[in-house]
Amino acid sequence: MAYLNIRYTSAYMIKIISSPIKLLAVGALSLSLLSFSCGNGNTGKPHAKITVPVKKTAADLLTEKQYNELFPQHNAFYSYQAFIKAIKQLSNIQVKITRRAVSVYQIVRTNKLTGKTAIVRQDVDWNEEWAKQKPDSTFVVDFGNFCSEKDVLANKKELAAFFAHIAHETRHGENEKYDDGLMLIHENNTSAPYIGESDEYPPVAGKKYYGRGPMQLSYNGNYGYASDCILGDDKILLNNPDLVETDPVIAFETAIYFWMMPQTHKPSAHDVMIGKWQPKASDKAKGRTPGFGMTINIVNGEVECNKGEDMYNMKDRIGYYQHFLAQLGIKDDNCACSCGKMQPYLYGVNE
Repeated sequence: MAYLNIRYTSAYMIKIISSPIKLLAVGALSLSLLSFSCGNGNTGKPHAKITVPVKKTAADLLTEKQYNELFPQHNAFYSYQAFIKAIKQLSNIQVKITRRAVSVYQIVRTNKLTGKTAIVRQDVDWNEEWAKQKPDSTFVVDFGNFCSEKDVLANKKELAAFFAHIAHETRHGENEKYDDGLMLIHENNTSAPYIGESDEYPPVAGKKYYGRGPMQLSYNGNYGYASDCILGDDKILLNNPDLVETDPVIAFETAIYFWMMPQTHKPSAHDVMIGKWQPKASDKAKGRTPGFGMTINIVNGEVECNKGEDMYNMKDRIGYYQHFLAQLGIKDDNCACSCGKMQPYLYGVNE
């Protein structure tokens, strides 16, 4: 089991359990321009046409048949329809996150469909002079860019990487078959409450925050933060953590949220796979390089990285990635797949 700090206050973690886990042609939209004449002239020429490309989403990358072939033993909970609905719903959400003094946060959430923008979190120290004197760190996450920000090849590579991680986290079958992903809805041990101290996202009495969903969301801090970003209200998942194992759309949305969200000192897996993240000198000194191996470091680096090339869980994730690449009909010849010599990020250490 691994504990992954996503942020920000004392005990925010995600626990990742390691359990033994045609392209649709979309036509361009053609718009006819009305012709008009200036002065007395009328050329009589045919109406000019321009082609406006329609942005493809992750939902355009595979059919239901392909999805079922990638996950032939998947639990009915993890249906293709739920996955596509999660993509479409979350694609309407954008969040702007500003941090002051390392741990003082404001989250502004925008629903692009309705145009409504709201501050869903602003820490009590936000307007304190000592906090305002610290430089702001601001980033924007547009969930609509999930597996859709680049060209088709890059988007499919990102989808293969995402599938590799959620398959590994939820696998329940034979080793190296790579047909057993998306089977487990929650972690095996549901007795532990996974409660951490948090001023912003305090736990609700009687609720347990063990790992649930494709990315095994765990701890009250992470349930609250995900709920703010996805649903615009931290109380929804804090009060009802079971939604992540009873509502398949929300379950997939928590996985996409995790994939797209940078952490305190880590880039997002999305930014790594699209080439947006580039290592600083300090990263290079620790062996961190762009590629699939870096996404392992983000997801579960403390447990799986810098442990050589024979680390089982790391190899299983790589195996899934290569399997899904082949199934999607693409290659990643320079994938930098291993994190065997890559130093993990340490919880609470500013790098």
